[in-house]
Amino acid sequence: MLWIPFTLLAAFMQAWRNAFQKKLSLDVSAGGVTLARFLWAGPLAALYLLGLYQAEPVAMPEFSAGFLSFIGGAALMQILATILMVKLFQFRNYAIGVGLAKSEAILAAALGVVFFASPLTWLGWLGVLVGALAVFLLSGASALGTWSNRAMALGLGSGLSFALTSLWVREASLELGLPFPHGAAWVLLLVILLQTLILILWLVLREPGTLKTLLKRSRLTFTISFCSCVGSIGWFTAMSLESVALVKTLGQVEILFSLLISHYLFREKLARADKWGLLLIVLAAVCVVWA
Repeated sequence: MLWIPFTLLAAFMQAWRNAFQKKLSLDVSAGGVTLARFLWAGPLAALYLLGLYQAEPVAMPEFSAGFLSFIGGAALMQILATILMVKLFQFRNYAIGVGLAKSEAILAAALGVVFFASPLTWLGWLGVLVGALAVFLLSGASALGTWSNRAMALGLGSGLSFALTSLWVREASLELGLPFPHGAAWVLLLVILLQTLILILWLVLREPGTLKTLLKRSRLTFTISFCSCVGSIGWFTAMSLESVALVKTLGQVEILFSLLISHYLFREKLARADKWGLLLIVLAAVCVVWA
């Protein structure tokens, strides 16, 4: 059951990271906001891995071709997912943006069963479906007339990209074969370093001014990276212990944190359906914990 506290930690830190990313997106492009997520996370992840080896030395990993392919795929999908979510923030309110992106739980469940031999019990599926209904209510999806095709495409695209990221991260951790939690820490470090390199090269070629803006907003950039790194430690570790669908369904408690942040930090009004949505998230969490 150790995956549960790691998931709750991840959800809490990710809610704050998304809030700070929304704030930064007012002044910085989607690519720059995405880089802020990884820029300082690499050194922090390296310190975390070093601390694990100091506490409990284990063998150094051997990187197979399969492992490297999972790392590359996860890095690219997480970059794409974050860019799509940031774009969603820019024309929908904060809570709705997070809600649409959280479609990843049910997408991860479906992809896991079909392509990754990761079946769920009936109670696990019930939790995933209840969680999806909760996201539907919390995202304001009941007001279908207010939705645009672009919002749907961005939200589902972000959710699908996050789902693939999570599934490939889990496969990479299993492929590495190191003891807990060292394998997840190696995956975290390598994914972040690759993402940072890709984004810096992209911005140098396409948006050199964005890097200067990030330096000017160094405190906010570091805060985003810190929240992202701690959250990723939670996600990567939890997914090395339990199936992605169950981890991501429990992780939907992030929406509870997001709604509170949305209300108190951004002064955004919440709909009546929020209470029902939050109740369903609690029910979904109970289902997946017992599953």
